[in-house]
Amino acid sequence: MFDNIGLILIGHGSKLPHNRENLEKLATVIRNNGNFKIVDIAFMVRDTPTVTEAVDIVVAKGVSKIVLIPAFLAAGVHTTEDIPGLIGVKEREPQLKAKGVELVYGEPIGSDERIASILEEKAFKALGKEIKKNNEIIDAYSVPASGKIVDKSMMLIRQEIGDELAKLPKDKIPIVERVVHTTADPEFAKLLVISDDAVKAGVTAIKAGAKIVTDVKMVKAGINDARLKIFGSKIYTYMNDERAMDIAKKEGLTRSAAAMRLAIKDNLNGAIILIGNAPTAVFELADQIKAGSVKPALIIAVPVGFVGAAESKEVVEKLPIPYVITRGRKGGSTIAVATFNALLTLAEGKLYG
Repeated sequence: MFDNIGLILIGHGSKLPHNRENLEKLATVIRNNGNFKIVDIAFMVRDTPTVTEAVDIVVAKGVSKIVLIPAFLAAGVHTTEDIPGLIGVKEREPQLKAKGVELVYGEPIGSDERIASILEEKAFKALGKEIKKNNEIIDAYSVPASGKIVDKSMMLIRQEIGDELAKLPKDKIPIVERVVHTTADPEFAKLLVISDDAVKAGVTAIKAGAKIVTDVKMVKAGINDARLKIFGSKIYTYMNDERAMDIAKKEGLTRSAAAMRLAIKDNLNGAIILIGNAPTAVFELADQIKAGSVKPALIIAVPVGFVGAAESKEVVEKLPIPYVITRGRKGGSTIAVATFNALLTLAEGKLYG
């Protein structure tokens, strides 16, 4: 490990949070590799720390050398002129040397063959495919997640909740099994409430390429975009949209409620809505439905918590819209994802387990 060397990854900077998140994840990966003990990030514009600030932060950690690597794909004005100018290489180097710190500026990513492999992998993912070690191209979602382990899990689940499954119409069973499998909690077999027309409405909407909207990124992350693209569907979340933030400030709403209001403004008629975290998003949606502003195809509302969660789901149960909810305080993003993925599997003409 280079204990006395600090590494700074330099990004362009953006108002959107995912730009920072990506750079932080890369820094964490490098830090966890164990070669560099000190790994920090910096940005050219629109975010902090700036490059100069990051250098000062790392100097304060007592390093003898700082390596700066621009997280850019190719060399250009930013990497050859702007960043060195921001660092003030000519001015700073003598100052840092006087403190016993050497400044080293590295190259951008470039046309590394490992990048080409990643881009190819992303192309396969966009097509709903994956490539095996023998270069065989297969459907990514056609491979059982854990083979015999899944089969055994489903057998145990059916033994444990068999009495509850026996009470259900056949089309609802895959959802209940999927949720119990995901949570390892048989209680959800009793807590899940699926309206009579929910499965048909969900499968029909997916096949028609319906818009899918989630309350939080965690729900969105659990759904395979490539599988949706086969039906022409896209998935959205408005939580970090600047327009939602503006609405929240002006109207005195929570961000979740503001995001739902914005989503409705962008048109949610015929959409599938997944809420796994935010009761206020459920209340906002219910109010808009009652006002006749929107008519989604299906609501999956399973927020978790002590405040408003149970009440919000009771409101959904009274709406004239197909729904899937959980009774009481229990729920969460994983429940929303599991429910939707069960519907997606049914839309693909497959059975789960």
